[in-house]
Amino acid sequence: MSMKRRRKIQNFFRYLILIVVGVGMLYPLVWMVFATFKSNAEIFGSISLLPKEWTFDAYKDLFRMYGGQLNLVKAMLNTMIIVVLKVLFTVVSVTLTAYGFARFEFAGKRFLFPIMISTLFLPQTVLNAPQYIMYNSWGWLDSYLPLVVPCLFAGDTFFIFMLIQFLRGIPRDLEQAAAIDGCNSMQALLLVICPILKPAIISAGLFQFMWSCNDFMGPLIYVNTVSKRPVSVFIKMCMDADAGTAWNRVLAFSLIALLPSLIVFLIAQKSFIEGVSAGSLKG
Repeated sequence: MSMKRRRKIQNFFRYLILIVVGVGMLYPLVWMVFATFKSNAEIFGSISLLPKEWTFDAYKDLFRMYGGQLNLVKAMLNTMIIVVLKVLFTVVSVTLTAYGFARFEFAGKRFLFPIMISTLFLPQTVLNAPQYIMYNSWGWLDSYLPLVVPCLFAGDTFFIFMLIQFLRGIPRDLEQAAAIDGCNSMQALLLVICPILKPAIISAGLFQFMWSCNDFMGPLIYVNTVSKRPVSVFIKMCMDADAGTAWNRVLAFSLIALLPSLIVFLIAQKSFIEGVSAGSLKG
Protein backbone atom coordinates (compact mmCIF):
# COMPACT_ATOMS: atom_id res chain seq x y z
CA MET A 1 0.00 0.00 0.00
CA SER A 2 1.40 3.40 -0.98
CA MET A 3 2.13 6.07 1.61
CA LYS A 4 -0.42 8.43 0.05
CA ARG A 5 -3.22 5.85 0.20
CA ARG A 6 -2.33 4.95 3.79
CA ARG A 7 -2.47 8.61 4.77
CA LYS A 8 -5.92 8.98 3.20
CA ILE A 9 -7.20 5.98 5.14
CA GLN A 10 -5.75 7.35 8.38
CA ASN A 11 -7.35 10.75 7.77
CA PHE A 12 -10.69 9.09 6.98
CA PHE A 13 -10.79 7.21 10.28
CA ARG A 14 -9.47 10.21 12.17
CA TYR A 15 -12.26 12.47 10.89
CA LEU A 16 -14.83 9.72 11.32
CA ILE A 17 -13.94 9.39 15.00
CA LEU A 18 -14.02 13.18 15.43
CA ILE A 19 -17.46 13.38 13.78
CA VAL A 20 -18.87 10.59 15.95
CA VAL A 21 -17.48 12.18 19.13
CA GLY A 22 -18.75 15.61 18.05
CA VAL A 23 -22.25 14.29 17.38
CA GLY A 24 -22.21 12.50 20.73
CA MET A 25 -21.27 15.71 22.52
CA LEU A 26 -23.77 17.91 20.66
CA TYR A 27 -26.71 15.51 20.86
CA PRO A 28 -27.70 16.36 24.48
CA LEU A 29 -27.78 20.06 23.60
CA VAL A 30 -29.84 19.43 20.47
CA TRP A 31 -32.20 17.18 22.45
CA MET A 32 -32.52 19.92 25.06
CA VAL A 33 -33.58 22.44 22.39
CA PHE A 34 -36.35 20.20 21.06
CA ALA A 35 -37.41 19.10 24.56
CA THR A 36 -38.45 22.68 25.31
CA PHE A 37 -41.29 22.12 22.83
CA LYS A 38 -42.46 18.84 24.41
CA SER A 39 -44.86 18.12 27.25
CA ASN A 40 -43.74 16.32 30.41
CA ALA A 41 -45.36 13.10 29.24
CA GLU A 42 -43.46 13.16 25.95
CA ILE A 43 -40.13 14.13 27.56
CA PHE A 44 -40.19 11.09 29.83
CA GLY A 45 -42.21 8.77 27.63
CA SER A 46 -40.50 9.01 24.25
CA ILE A 47 -36.90 8.78 23.01
CA SER A 48 -37.59 10.57 19.73
CA LEU A 49 -35.72 13.79 19.07
CA LEU A 50 -38.52 15.74 17.41
CA PRO A 51 -41.75 16.45 19.34
CA LYS A 52 -44.89 14.67 18.21
CA GLU A 53 -47.02 17.59 19.41
CA TRP A 54 -45.32 20.97 19.52
CA THR A 55 -46.07 23.18 22.52
CA PHE A 56 -44.81 26.70 23.16
CA ASP A 57 -45.96 27.02 26.77
CA ALA A 58 -42.37 27.16 28.05
CA TYR A 59 -41.61 30.34 26.14
CA LYS A 60 -44.88 31.98 27.17
CA ASP A 61 -43.57 32.05 30.76
CA LEU A 62 -40.40 34.03 29.98
CA PHE A 63 -41.70 37.16 31.69
CA ARG A 64 -43.74 35.42 34.37
CA MET A 65 -42.94 36.68 37.88
CA TYR A 66 -41.94 34.08 40.47
CA GLY A 67 -42.29 34.98 44.12
CA GLY A 68 -43.92 38.18 42.89
CA GLN A 69 -40.49 39.80 42.47
CA LEU A 70 -38.39 37.97 39.89
CA ASN A 71 -38.59 36.82 36.28
CA LEU A 72 -36.02 35.39 33.88
CA VAL A 73 -34.93 38.74 32.44
CA LYS A 74 -34.30 40.32 35.85
CA ALA A 75 -32.54 37.16 37.05
CA MET A 76 -30.18 37.29 34.06
CA LEU A 77 -29.48 40.98 34.74
CA ASN A 78 -28.64 40.11 38.34
CA THR A 79 -26.32 37.38 37.06
CA MET A 80 -24.56 39.78 34.71
CA ILE A 81 -23.96 42.29 37.52
CA ILE A 82 -22.25 39.60 39.59
CA VAL A 83 -20.37 38.07 36.68
CA VAL A 84 -19.03 41.31 35.19
CA LEU A 85 -17.75 42.53 38.56
CA LYS A 86 -16.16 39.15 39.35
CA VAL A 87 -14.45 38.95 35.97
CA LEU A 88 -13.06 42.50 36.15
CA PHE A 89 -11.85 42.13 39.73
CA THR A 90 -10.37 38.70 39.03
CA VAL A 91 -8.45 39.76 35.94
CA VAL A 92 -6.88 42.76 37.69
CA SER A 93 -6.10 41.09 41.03
CA VAL A 94 -4.70 37.79 39.74
CA THR A 95 -2.53 39.56 37.15
CA LEU A 96 -0.95 41.75 39.82
CA THR A 97 -0.53 38.85 42.25
CA ALA A 98 0.93 36.49 39.66
CA TYR A 99 3.33 39.19 38.48
CA GLY A 100 4.47 39.79 42.04
CA PHE A 101 5.15 36.11 42.72
CA ALA A 102 6.79 35.51 39.35
CA ARG A 103 9.08 38.54 39.15
CA PHE A 104 9.86 39.84 42.65
CA GLU A 105 11.70 38.52 45.67
CA PHE A 106 10.22 39.50 49.03
CA ALA A 107 10.24 38.30 52.60
CA GLY A 108 8.14 35.18 53.10
CA LYS A 109 7.74 34.38 49.39
CA ARG A 110 9.02 30.81 49.78
CA PHE A 111 6.48 30.29 52.57
CA LEU A 112 3.49 32.17 51.13
CA PHE A 113 3.57 30.60 47.67
CA PRO A 114 3.16 26.96 48.87
CA ILE A 115 0.45 28.09 51.29
CA MET A 116 -1.38 29.80 48.43
CA ILE A 117 -1.09 26.74 46.17
CA SER A 118 -2.28 24.45 48.97
CA THR A 119 -5.62 26.27 49.02
CA LEU A 120 -6.33 24.64 45.64
CA PHE A 121 -6.86 21.37 47.49
CA LEU A 122 -9.29 22.85 50.03
CA PRO A 123 -12.95 22.07 49.13
CA GLN A 124 -15.31 25.03 49.10
CA THR A 125 -17.78 23.08 51.25
CA VAL A 126 -15.26 23.20 54.12
CA LEU A 127 -15.18 27.01 53.88
CA ASN A 128 -18.92 27.65 53.64
CA ALA A 129 -19.64 27.68 57.39
CA PRO A 130 -16.72 29.89 58.56
CA GLN A 131 -17.20 32.26 55.61
CA TYR A 132 -20.91 32.59 56.38
CA ILE A 133 -20.15 33.43 60.02
CA MET A 134 -17.51 35.96 58.97
CA TYR A 135 -19.69 37.70 56.37
CA ASN A 136 -22.63 37.72 58.76
CA SER A 137 -20.53 39.49 61.41
CA TRP A 138 -19.57 42.09 58.81
CA GLY A 139 -23.20 42.65 57.80
CA TRP A 140 -22.64 41.51 54.22
CA LEU A 141 -25.47 38.98 54.01
CA ASP A 142 -28.25 39.52 51.46
CA SER A 143 -25.87 41.36 49.15
CA TYR A 144 -23.42 40.56 46.38
CA LEU A 145 -20.40 41.52 48.51
CA PRO A 146 -19.57 37.93 49.65
CA LEU A 147 -19.58 36.86 46.00
CA VAL A 148 -17.63 39.76 44.52
CA VAL A 149 -15.18 41.10 47.11
CA PRO A 150 -12.98 37.94 47.35
CA CYS A 151 -12.23 38.35 43.64
CA LEU A 152 -10.86 41.82 44.37
CA PHE A 153 -8.17 40.20 46.53
CA ALA A 154 -7.21 37.37 44.12
CA GLY A 155 -9.28 34.77 45.93
CA ASP A 156 -9.14 32.34 42.99
CA THR A 157 -5.77 30.65 43.37
CA PHE A 158 -6.13 28.60 40.20
CA PHE A 159 -5.89 31.71 38.01
CA ILE A 160 -2.79 32.95 39.86
CA PHE A 161 -1.10 29.60 39.31
CA MET A 162 -2.09 29.62 35.62
CA LEU A 163 -0.67 33.10 34.99
CA ILE A 164 2.53 32.32 36.90
CA GLN A 165 3.16 29.34 34.60
CA PHE A 166 2.68 31.62 31.61
CA LEU A 167 4.94 34.34 33.06
CA ARG A 168 7.76 31.83 33.51
CA GLY A 169 7.95 31.57 29.72
CA ILE A 170 8.32 35.33 29.19
CA PRO A 171 11.97 36.49 29.17
CA ARG A 172 12.97 38.98 31.84
CA ASP A 173 14.99 40.80 29.17
CA LEU A 174 11.80 42.49 27.98
CA GLU A 175 11.28 44.15 31.36
CA GLN A 176 14.95 45.07 31.61
CA ALA A 177 14.72 46.75 28.20
CA ALA A 178 11.59 48.60 29.37
CA ALA A 179 13.45 49.72 32.51
CA ILE A 180 16.26 51.11 30.36
CA ASP A 181 13.64 53.09 28.45
CA GLY A 182 12.46 54.59 31.74
CA CYS A 183 9.51 52.33 32.64
CA ASN A 184 8.86 51.39 36.24
CA SER A 185 7.52 47.96 37.26
CA MET A 186 3.86 48.89 36.80
CA GLN A 187 4.46 50.47 33.40
CA ALA A 188 6.43 47.40 32.31
CA LEU A 189 3.52 45.20 33.39
CA LEU A 190 0.90 47.26 31.56
CA LEU A 191 2.84 48.10 28.41
CA VAL A 192 5.06 45.04 27.92
CA ILE A 193 3.85 42.02 29.89
CA CYS A 194 0.05 42.35 29.65
CA PRO A 195 -0.03 42.36 25.81
CA ILE A 196 1.95 39.09 25.86
CA LEU A 197 -0.23 37.75 28.68
CA LYS A 198 -3.43 38.60 26.81
CA PRO A 199 -4.38 34.99 25.88
CA ALA A 200 -3.86 33.78 29.45
CA ILE A 201 -5.75 36.76 30.90
CA ILE A 202 -8.66 36.16 28.53
CA SER A 203 -8.65 32.47 29.50
CA ALA A 204 -8.86 33.41 33.19
CA GLY A 205 -11.70 35.82 32.46
CA LEU A 206 -13.61 33.19 30.46
CA PHE A 207 -13.20 30.57 33.16
CA GLN A 208 -14.45 33.02 35.77
CA PHE A 209 -17.34 34.07 33.53
CA MET A 210 -18.55 30.49 33.05
CA TRP A 211 -18.01 29.45 36.66
CA SER A 212 -19.81 32.53 37.96
CA CYS A 213 -22.78 32.03 35.63
CA ASN A 214 -23.12 28.45 36.90
CA ASP A 215 -22.55 29.24 40.58
CA PHE A 216 -25.53 28.03 42.60
CA MET A 217 -24.37 27.56 46.19
CA GLY A 218 -22.88 31.04 46.65
CA PRO A 219 -26.01 33.04 45.76
CA LEU A 220 -28.23 30.49 47.52
CA ILE A 221 -26.30 30.93 50.78
CA TYR A 222 -25.72 34.69 50.79
CA VAL A 223 -28.59 36.25 48.79
CA ASN A 224 -31.96 36.04 50.55
CA THR A 225 -34.05 38.68 48.77
CA VAL A 226 -35.87 37.10 45.85
CA SER A 227 -35.45 40.11 43.55
CA LYS A 228 -31.63 39.94 43.91
CA ARG A 229 -31.19 36.28 43.01
CA PRO A 230 -29.31 35.26 39.84
CA VAL A 231 -30.54 32.92 37.13
CA SER A 232 -28.95 29.80 38.63
CA VAL A 233 -31.19 30.11 41.71
CA PHE A 234 -34.14 31.38 39.67
CA ILE A 235 -34.25 28.16 37.62
CA LYS A 236 -34.52 26.18 40.85
CA MET A 237 -37.39 28.45 41.91
CA CYS A 238 -39.25 27.46 38.74
CA MET A 239 -39.49 23.86 39.93
CA ASP A 240 -42.85 23.66 41.68
CA ALA A 241 -42.81 20.66 44.01
CA ASP A 242 -46.55 20.94 44.75
CA ALA A 243 -48.09 21.43 41.31
CA GLY A 244 -45.40 19.46 39.47
CA THR A 245 -42.42 20.74 37.53
CA ALA A 246 -42.94 21.81 33.92
CA TRP A 247 -39.66 20.46 32.61
CA ASN A 248 -40.01 22.08 29.20
CA ARG A 249 -40.03 25.45 30.99
CA VAL A 250 -36.99 24.54 33.10
CA LEU A 251 -35.10 23.39 29.99
CA ALA A 252 -36.10 26.53 28.08
CA PHE A 253 -34.90 28.80 30.88
CA SER A 254 -31.67 26.79 31.18
CA LEU A 255 -31.09 27.08 27.44
CA ILE A 256 -31.56 30.85 27.49
CA ALA A 257 -29.33 31.16 30.57
CA LEU A 258 -26.64 29.26 28.64
CA LEU A 259 -26.58 31.74 25.75
CA PRO A 260 -24.36 34.47 27.33
CA SER A 261 -21.62 31.96 28.17
CA LEU A 262 -21.86 30.43 24.70
CA ILE A 263 -21.71 33.79 22.95
CA VAL A 264 -18.75 35.03 25.01
CA PHE A 265 -16.87 31.77 24.44
CA LEU A 266 -17.44 31.87 20.67
CA ILE A 267 -16.19 35.46 20.51
CA ALA A 268 -13.04 34.78 22.53
CA GLN A 269 -12.39 31.13 21.69
CA LYS A 270 -9.19 31.80 19.73
CA SER A 271 -7.52 33.62 22.61
CA PHE A 272 -8.92 31.07 25.07
CA ILE A 273 -7.35 28.14 23.21
CA GLU A 274 -4.04 30.02 22.83
CA GLY A 275 -3.99 30.84 26.53
CA VAL A 276 -4.72 27.32 27.74
CA SER A 277 -2.30 25.61 25.34
CA ALA A 278 0.48 28.14 25.82
CA GLY A 279 0.17 27.98 29.60
CA SER A 280 0.40 24.20 29.58
CA LEU A 281 3.45 24.21 27.34
CA LYS A 282 5.36 27.01 29.06
CA GLY A 283 4.77 25.63 32.55
